[in-house]
Amino acid sequence: MGKKRKRFIRRTQRLKRILLTLTGVLLLIVVMITAIGAKVFYDVKKTTDAAYEPIQRDHIAASVDLNQQEPLSVLLLGVDTGALGRTEEGRSDTIIVATINPQTKKTLFVSLPRDTYTEIVGHDSMDKINHAYAFGGTAMTIATVEKLLDIPINYYMTINMEGIESLVDAVGGVEVANPFGFSYEETDFPIGTQHLDGSNALKYVRMRYDDPEGDYGRQARQRQVLTGITKKALSVNGLAGYQEILTSVGDNIKTDVQFKEIEVLVKKYRSAFETIESDQAQGEGFMEDEISYQRLSLEELVRVQTRLKEQLQK
Repeated sequence: MGKKRKRFIRRTQRLKRILLTLTGVLLLIVVMITAIGAKVFYDVKKTTDAAYEPIQRDHIAASVDLNQQEPLSVLLLGVDTGALGRTEEGRSDTIIVATINPQTKKTLFVSLPRDTYTEIVGHDSMDKINHAYAFGGTAMTIATVEKLLDIPINYYMTINMEGIESLVDAVGGVEVANPFGFSYEETDFPIGTQHLDGSNALKYVRMRYDDPEGDYGRQARQRQVLTGITKKALSVNGLAGYQEILTSVGDNIKTDVQFKEIEVLVKKYRSAFETIESDQAQGEGFMEDEISYQRLSLEELVRVQTRLKEQLQK
């Protein structure tokens, strides 16, 4: 056998070994990705199953076809338990109606003042809207909000306000545009855009009495942080940080959205968050039996109802 022939055979063998090595590496990568993907799937399902908590409503929840990307509504309730050392329970500190429309690629957050004077459905009384949670939990709150706003609530999500801290940290902090400088809990918040970690974000949304707009200003800051969390969570690509986010969600959130529905939402509703808008139902303060309330005028109520119905295409 000639020298050229031998060199050719040796080169061919080396090439085969290289190709086999590369193939082995590629197969290993595929196996690793498959394994990690399976773990992500398992972790997400495990967390969402733990967070899943259906409620007993007086009526069947309005159905929405997620596969057809129909607009939907979610009632977001912030329960002020455990945050900043608090231990009291029983009232929803934050009430936000979110409408999500992938067709218009828009999400709308509307805050309701917690002192809104309204009929508490199922309790036969007129009271502050946040008392509905104390009287009948999430189910009574949903019924009360549906009656007040004349829209269906498709899903709900409650979050312990303490969870805001861990959730903000899980997404790497949030950017907010502070309209005025203030100090709260030994922390300074200067005017302008700033980056907040979880601890400071919680303080930022808690401050109320030094705000020129009172509770309305606090609700605006809550929507800022919620918008920041949403944008940062949606910007996460790949697997980095997902476990921390899941842990935060699992520890602090309850919802009636099932895992199979979350799968569809992730695939088909992402475009709905391209534009996130905020609104605030503005009430007029009044006193009754030495208790302060906020009353929504008919004009303001119709304005908010109309905007929500347009989003839901009702």
